[in-house]
Amino acid sequence: MKESKGSKRMRQPTGRMRSVSGQAAKKSRAAISQITSERPLHEYVTAVSERTDVRVGVPLPLGAYARGAGVNFAFFSRHASRVRLELFDHPDDATAARVIELNPAHNRTGDVWHVWVEGIRPGQLYAHRVDGPYEPKEGHRFNFNKLLLDPFATAISRLPAWEFGPARGDDPSVPEGDSVPSTVDNAGAMPKCVFTQEHFHWHEDRPPKHPWSATVIYETHVRGFTIHPSSRVEHPGTYRGLMEKISYFKELGVTAVELMPVQEFNEHQTLCSNPQTGQ
Repeated sequence: MKESKGSKRMRQPTGRMRSVSGQAAKKSRAAISQITSERPLHEYVTAVSERTDVRVGVPLPLGAYARGAGVNFAFFSRHASRVRLELFDHPDDATAARVIELNPAHNRTGDVWHVWVEGIRPGQLYAHRVDGPYEPKEGHRFNFNKLLLDPFATAISRLPAWEFGPARGDDPSVPEGDSVPSTVDNAGAMPKCVFTQEHFHWHEDRPPKHPWSATVIYETHVRGFTIHPSSRVEHPGTYRGLMEKISYFKELGVTAVELMPVQEFNEHQTLCSNPQTGQ
């Protein structure tokens, strides 16, 4: 594993942790707890100590999971020749505060690349860069200039505007279509993954097993369903707001709720058109 710092020195955000011990460590952890409860994950990040330890890690589970005193990052890529983990201080940073190169001889098990980093806290922003063959006809579009989201990330940071241009892996100025990879770095225009530690415990929960003949499905969107003040929920536009409406669903006779979509998307873009006007 090879580790290096970003090309520019990053200003330390509020809540940054450094190596401490004893009573000081307890106070630092208490401060982090207060920050987590008061601010959304995408608005802050607890940066990592410069003396943080880095180890080989394990291939499962995929994604970012707390393991001991740190976090294990596992990322699937069968044809990758190089994988780098990048840690960021702010959502709009174009340069990582810290980068960790994964050694294929040690940080790869089968088709999974993995690394364990000590000291990572909830709210840490991260993403991957992956290199490999650029052969669009064979389905390979690796481009190390492009920051990639972890498909198993439980949250991503917000952006003031969606810009799809920098995310393109090919060079749009070349007449031959996607035959030439883009040289534009998209880190500053890309959302980042957010490490969270919120895992739901199902306990003894069981499916209701309603027969199809008695099934009534309500299709809705998480943000849109409760974002309007008329919903009168405490947490509008969120999963919690949706949960506050469970009694409403039951009153309607609904037996299942279908959420579409559940992934992040550009809410300012509509791909639908009026069939009569074409607008």
